[in-house]
Amino acid sequence: MTIADRYKDLIAEIKRHDALYHTNDAPEISDAQYDALRRELTDIEVRHPELVTADSPNNKVGAKGKSGFKKIRHAVPMLSLGNVFSDEELEEFLAKVARFLNRSEAFDVLAEQKIDGLSLSLRYEGGRLVRAATRGDGVEGEDVTANVRTVSEIPGVLQGKVPDVVEVRGEIYMTKKAFAALNAAQEAADKPVFANPRNAAAGSLRQLDPAVTAQRSLNFYGYALGETSEDIAASQQGIRDCIEGWGFRVPEPHVVADNRDDLLTFYRHIQEIRSALPYDIDGLVYKVNDRGLQERLGFVSRAPRWAVAHKFPAEAAITRLNDILIQVGRTGALTPVAILEPVNVGGVMVSRATLHNEDEIARKDIRIGDMVTIQRAGDVIPQILGFLPDKRPANSRPFEYPHTCPVCGSHAIREESEVVRRCTGGLICAAQAVERLRHFVSRRAMDIDGLGEKIIQEFWDEGLVRTPADLFRIEERQKGSLTPLKSREGWGDQSVRNLFDSINARRNVDLDRFIYALGIRQVGEATAKKLAGHYGRFDALQTALAAASDETSEAYADLLNISDVGPSVADDLIGFFNENHNIELLRDLRQYVDVKDFAAVATGDSPVAGKIVVFTGVLETLSRDEAKAQAERLGARVAGSVSSRTDYVVAGEDAGSKLKKARDLGVKVLSEAEWIALIR
Repeated sequence: MTIADRYKDLIAEIKRHDALYHTNDAPEISDAQYDALRRELTDIEVRHPELVTADSPNNKVGAKGKSGFKKIRHAVPMLSLGNVFSDEELEEFLAKVARFLNRSEAFDVLAEQKIDGLSLSLRYEGGRLVRAATRGDGVEGEDVTANVRTVSEIPGVLQGKVPDVVEVRGEIYMTKKAFAALNAAQEAADKPVFANPRNAAAGSLRQLDPAVTAQRSLNFYGYALGETSEDIAASQQGIRDCIEGWGFRVPEPHVVADNRDDLLTFYRHIQEIRSALPYDIDGLVYKVNDRGLQERLGFVSRAPRWAVAHKFPAEAAITRLNDILIQVGRTGALTPVAILEPVNVGGVMVSRATLHNEDEIARKDIRIGDMVTIQRAGDVIPQILGFLPDKRPANSRPFEYPHTCPVCGSHAIREESEVVRRCTGGLICAAQAVERLRHFVSRRAMDIDGLGEKIIQEFWDEGLVRTPADLFRIEERQKGSLTPLKSREGWGDQSVRNLFDSINARRNVDLDRFIYALGIRQVGEATAKKLAGHYGRFDALQTALAAASDETSEAYADLLNISDVGPSVADDLIGFFNENHNIELLRDLRQYVDVKDFAAVATGDSPVAGKIVVFTGVLETLSRDEAKAQAERLGARVAGSVSSRTDYVVAGEDAGSKLKKARDLGVKVLSEAEWIALIR
């Protein structure tokens, strides 16, 4: 299996588990297993940004809710948290916070239990509960107000002094004792039992009949705030105190500490008493205590920079490795997958495991027939830790990694700088072509509804679609066809019309979406947006990248001047836009698609919107990362080097060659104080 195929499998598997967990309240795997799947997905996206697709679970929170409940849009999104799994990762989280804040002195972090339940947002107006909503997909949840009013631990009226509007967020859960009693009652009534307390709590809250919810024993812990009409407290501890003072319970014990060792001591203490707690938890949550620092840190992707979850470790088991299969992904990468003798790991049957790449197989000396130790990193493809030497068959031989593609038979080569072996078949290789088409139509790329994985595969198998441009020719080719789409099983006049309407609606597309949809290696959504912002028009981008094939050219230097574009990414971009087949593909595609010029995000009266800014030297009040993030929020484009196109150079202490070049080119130079005054 290639890394790209593994990535695709992970997305499909995580989406399935998201639906089971958030929509059906019927998870098939534990939180630890789910976290391992998400972590593996994130690792792949970090190492291979070119594989990142629009439908990545890392681009969303949760899943759409059940039908039957009215939808509520959260005034403040209910975001997810990043995870750490080791002492070293916690240390790196704290170091990242310090680096972002350009801070050498210690800062307080609040640590509290991570309750394993269903996230809930409670809106109070004038101190009275007016609405309750589940997390849903983070942006929109389900209206469960009637059900929540039956939960005794959720006050209908808040105590003490409260803002006119306040949203209290927390976790609905069920105690272990209540869970056992509920399952006993289910069994006695010959009804299905629940898998775990979290499942039971979610299913109980999301009953269409509030009377059923009222019969279940549910609890609630508050831990955060959403929208508020006024500032509540200057610290996370202060928020906890307010929530408790209003009549809610908050998880105890908790601790506030300013160093890693004290946080880890608390983590290990909670881990030791975990089994004795009356409810399930799956780790701790660490939050920077100072709300002012939280505001400065802000958010990245779908999670805050100032908080992280520290999960408890996964489990392991031993089984036999029966075979090693090679799968091919969208970029042609060949990825090995171990086929295991099915084994029960923590209540889940595991039958496959990732082997990552040929170096990993060689390093661990994994062979067919070995007894191997697997870590519960996921239900389908967990991680193999190693083999048991005393159990190895006498006739075992090292695994011979293939040098040809198992799908199309083309040569599979490995470049010196890469660990991945790739098929050279390109679009003649069905594995790559189909994946590229799937990526092209995916939600954050061209976003063409009605073209799921199954349909794309069918269209490819039948020769109906071979290139992206073919998608826009389907409707015309259907006229007079002997095998019209509407005659297919599951299709009809309306579904065909919907598909054509969806395709036609994408004949005009934003520049950044179009770049991302092309599936260029190492070009994810963020890089596509920066390329779009830098060049503005697709023709300008294509012309510049054609010229950038000369590494001594100004076009090449200008390309490297884009934030996040280094030599490796530049090579992939230049390679794509200078390959004759791709040039022809783009020429064909643009007959049907109008690529709109890039429009910068509205930034109000920002004086730096659309400006190119370079930071150099040591800044005193801001870290370099914070300054860049601040500038980008205001609509500026942050570059790594100075050119004639640069608008401002912000120079701190010990500014060097960039400052000199700015003066030589006549670029306006600002001190840190002048920059802050400008943006304010």
